[in-house]
Amino acid sequence: MILVIGDIIVDEFIWGDVSRISPEAPVPVVSVNEIDRRLGGSSNVVRNLHALDTGSAMFGIVGNDEPGEWVKNRLAELNSDNSGVITKTNDRPTAIKTRIIARHQQVVRYDREWTQAARQESHEAIMASLEDLLPQSSATILSDYGKGVLTPDFIRQLIEQMQGSIIAVDPKPEHTDAYAGATVITPNLMEAAAMAGLEAINDDEHAELIAQTLHAKLNLQYVLLTRSERGMTLYDGQQSHHIPTAARDVFDVTGAGDTVIAVFTACLARGDDALTAVKLANQAAGVVVGKVGTATASWSEIEAH
Repeated sequence: MILVIGDIIVDEFIWGDVSRISPEAPVPVVSVNEIDRRLGGSSNVVRNLHALDTGSAMFGIVGNDEPGEWVKNRLAELNSDNSGVITKTNDRPTAIKTRIIARHQQVVRYDREWTQAARQESHEAIMASLEDLLPQSSATILSDYGKGVLTPDFIRQLIEQMQGSIIAVDPKPEHTDAYAGATVITPNLMEAAAMAGLEAINDDEHAELIAQTLHAKLNLQYVLLTRSERGMTLYDGQQSHHIPTAARDVFDVTGAGDTVIAVFTACLARGDDALTAVKLANQAAGVVVGKVGTATASWSEIEAH
């Protein structure tokens, strides 16, 4: 079982067609065909683990509202333990990101969210649930979307609690110092450059420098950089491995980082070496960016890609 801790978001998709421009303003008019909901943010990591036939437990916060109940029910349908999903009253509604998509292209996105730091009582409730499941876990993923669940102090507490096991972090630059002591971080190049205080130049030389800087600064085992069309760079403390992109067609990058950290961590947890893990994560990213919306990749899709 892999523990997933972080910011739970509902990804809502409004699918439609555009055939005219509004007479009220120079914007397209979307005729809605379908409205779809998917687990997003850290809960999309759970979706990806489920696609890999990997057990999980989700820890985070939802509101005392209908979207929050939907999240819990959907997690249960995926056989993910949701006992660590804390329900808050109306002062913290469930975060929702709504994307309007026409002809496979995103027209606009609007967000309904609460980004203030979670209260101590919520962190204590999450920690209490964690302690019950720790003995059954093989790894932990901290999925930091910067929405208030993973505060610097809470991140440090979690990493200290999980020492001796695999701790993978999808980071936010504003919390850089708190990630010290994790097993691996998986930022994109822009995030990594900001975390390292270096220029975000997307070539192998600069990617290696950024990774080396973060590795030393945060006492990590691995740094995995995602680099869009340039693929990925893995630094293991001794050498860098540059993996070319496996993407064939790119329709939507939504949630691709969730796929990367899910596959990489699942591989490490089952005993794969880091280079094998990053190659499979790279292939998985190539699969999901070829789909529209928050997507997942199964082992069969990854192997066939």
